Amino acid sequence: MEKAYQPKYIEQKWAKAWEERNYFAPSGKGPAYSIVIPPPNVTGSLHMGHGFQDTIMDVLTRYHRMQGNNTLWQVGTDHAGIATQMLVTQQLLAQGQDPYALPREEFVNKVWEWKEQSKNTISRQMRRIGISVDWSRERFTMDEGLSDAVQKVFIDLYNEGLIYRGKRLVNWDPVLNTAVSDLEVISEEQDGFLWHIKYPLDDDSGFLVIATTRPETMLGDTAVAVHPDDERYQHLIGKNIHLPLTERIIPIIADTYVEKDFGTGCVKITPAHDFNDYAMGQRHELPMINILNPDATINDNAPEEYRNLDRFVARKKIVEDLKKAQLLDKIENHKLKVPKGDRTNAIIEPLLTDQWFVKVAPLAKPAIEAVESGKIKFTPASWTKIYLQWLNNIQDWCISRQLIWGHRIPAWYDEDEKFYVGNSEAEIREQHKLPATTKLTQDDDVLDTWFSSALWPFSSLGWPEETPDLKAFYPTSVLVTGFDIIFFWVVRMVMMGLKFTGEVPFHEVYITGLIRDGEGQKMSKSKGNILDPIDLVDGITLEDLIKKRTINMMQPQLAEKIAKATKKEFPDGIKAHGMDALRFTFCALASTGRDINFDLNRLDGYRNFCNKIWNAARFVLMNADKNSFTPDAPLTIADRWIRDRLQHTIKEIAKQIKIYRFDLVAQTIYEFIWHEYCDWYLELYKVNPGKSNTIVTILEATLRLIHPLMPFISEEIWQQIAPLAGINGDSIMPQPYPEFDQKALDNEAAQDIEWLKRVIMGIRNIRSEMNIAPGKKLPLIFNKGNKEDLKRIAAHQEYIIKIAKIESLQLHDDKDEIPQAATALVDKLEIHIPIANIIDIAAEKQRLEKEIGKLAAEIARSENKLANINYVKKAPKNVVELERNRLDEHKSAANKLKEQLTNIGG
Repeated sequence: MEKAYQPKYIEQKWAKAWEERNYFAPSGKGPAYSIVIPPPNVTGSLHMGHGFQDTIMDVLTRYHRMQGNNTLWQVGTDHAGIATQMLVTQQLLAQGQDPYALPREEFVNKVWEWKEQSKNTISRQMRRIGISVDWSRERFTMDEGLSDAVQKVFIDLYNEGLIYRGKRLVNWDPVLNTAVSDLEVISEEQDGFLWHIKYPLDDDSGFLVIATTRPETMLGDTAVAVHPDDERYQHLIGKNIHLPLTERIIPIIADTYVEKDFGTGCVKITPAHDFNDYAMGQRHELPMINILNPDATINDNAPEEYRNLDRFVARKKIVEDLKKAQLLDKIENHKLKVPKGDRTNAIIEPLLTDQWFVKVAPLAKPAIEAVESGKIKFTPASWTKIYLQWLNNIQDWCISRQLIWGHRIPAWYDEDEKFYVGNSEAEIREQHKLPATTKLTQDDDVLDTWFSSALWPFSSLGWPEETPDLKAFYPTSVLVTGFDIIFFWVVRMVMMGLKFTGEVPFHEVYITGLIRDGEGQKMSKSKGNILDPIDLVDGITLEDLIKKRTINMMQPQLAEKIAKATKKEFPDGIKAHGMDALRFTFCALASTGRDINFDLNRLDGYRNFCNKIWNAARFVLMNADKNSFTPDAPLTIADRWIRDRLQHTIKEIAKQIKIYRFDLVAQTIYEFIWHEYCDWYLELYKVNPGKSNTIVTILEATLRLIHPLMPFISEEIWQQIAPLAGINGDSIMPQPYPEFDQKALDNEAAQDIEWLKRVIMGIRNIRSEMNIAPGKKLPLIFNKGNKEDLKRIAAHQEYIIKIAKIESLQLHDDKDEIPQAATALVDKLEIHIPIANIIDIAAEKQRLEKEIGKLAAEIARSENKLANINYVKKAPKNVVELERNRLDEHKSAANKLKEQLTNIGG
């Protein structure tokens, strides 16, 4: 082994070797275990969320492969309709081409060209992190087989009446000119206004004041609503009112949706431009008047003076016209939530358009039953309630998008706008006996990307064909995904899986938190806080990091601010940590919470952990070369103890993996390797190596234990250790995962070593408290020990003397006089370190008294501050809490120093 741990060389070597040896393919033996990867954007790149979830899935896959399962991790990528079309559009514009002038087929060809060029980026990154997917089965949501599956599902659902076309309200992005899903809408709080507008009553008896945050939408009002029990307005219900700035008369209606005590108790109803108003409009059969064009300019349904104006220009003019007409009562400042497109940052408009929808209610019922019956289990279990709440309140799903890239809707229109659904124009003509003279035009819309993703667990395995993979690996074992797409993806996969296969798509759903930056902020391009996992692995200079964070920005004005923040956070760039350190960090952070703040300090710590493992292995190899092991040699007490600890570790890991507590798996591994194997066993081994090969066999088992989490370093070391442990094989990957062995438990050894550790730690604490150099040899006196203590002192005194650096060891009984000494306790056993000839007692007293005096002054200062009622009331809560914590720390430190002063006779 090299003296220094060099992860990059090791990782690249083994990632290539594993794939070439086909280790990622199913073995064909044992019970099936399968996972389908949440397909990343084919033209995108690996982000922290991918790296985190891919690590979790790889841990599960490697673990079950080593458990002897017939394991498949199905890999593939998503065509990502909106993101990919935007990317290619930008590329073409940068090349001086007008993408909007290209014929549809030519633009689609450009996208396919770009896909072929860029697809290697994410697959290369996925390979770089060492995920053990079966690359030979890689799929793409628009490859021929999956496209056939998508078309079949659409046609089958349409023929059953579960897909329909209708005019309904949708989220509309006026920059992309397409409907978008709720997932692509971000709600931002902004400072805005509340305009209070006078609506004159039809009988000229007065007016009602209506407040709105979007004055331009009043041009599409079709009613004013009040609460039916509001005594102020009951006499007006059923009457009419003038719609300002228009020549229209609209009714005053009653609806319990209106809040009597909010505002004036009157609300304008614009069914074509507000989701709540749309529902009310349906209840009262109100007209739906759309006043916006697709680009968010005012259309011909509005008065002529506002037509073709941008919505916000129209807003300004409408407010001015209301003032002139003396119909503007007042304007108030108002905080409001503004929906914005996550990619364009454009304000999203609810818009009434013709779209394709899935009738969800009939599909939702079996999906509810699947979870309620336990066929699908959520971890953490709390997400079960969220899943069921969504399904019990689910609305029909808008599946059409006004894009070019994607699965084109298999519907054709004749010249009378009658449409026909089928596999092809030829099939439709034959099925409906349409003559050649009937002109047919295919629908220009494509399907929502989530539609094809909903089929992923079975379409990626070959459905609708009855493939061997489908038979062997469906339903899949577990889905690993984030809570933010339970509704958009998980729910829809369950509905589609049950509908088209009769089986749930997976038995378990492990919901992860979302990776955020160290401050808890969501990572995004606009915030400039994105971390590329590969940069954490290989390192990156400050210059390259700034360039990466500011290139191809939708909002280039933010680049300077992002560059400044990046320089402050990473003045020297990011150093290389290696993939195993990053993977271990991801596992250590995988708690049951919603948010996971990524802490670079923990990554540094786990890089040190890799070094610790490396150096421990080098120590073992050097000693294994020098010592010949004797078969059946008696075990030392240390050998027996570390074997016992390994079994407890194996048992705990199995328990925590089963419930997806990867943070506790990582913690258990860390504690065993660092604190038990390295800090204690190897130190005990140096005192008494013995002749058994325990030092090698424990390390070999440990490498198999950590392999799912840290595959590269475990493989590299295992290659050296396995032959010494008498194990044949060219890789750790196919080796069996360690199993718990009840017979290897050794409670006696465990108790003895725990006692020994407490004794040594007691001596070390005295050294620390007395400022005695770690290497200085000390006299040691034991007093008041029971029979068990005396037995252990006799058996293990060599360990105590050598590890604790003891020059002499004495046993006293209660009658013996103990010299002036510092003392520690292990239960009733007293540990005394005589200090007369070790430290200058007078100088130490003076030092301790001085430190106690300093702390007393700090304690008095904090107590006075906290006794000030005005300070406690006015200061921020976190500042006050910090002061209280500081006071507690100072008191604790002072008490410890006083104890030391007492111990030396002060």
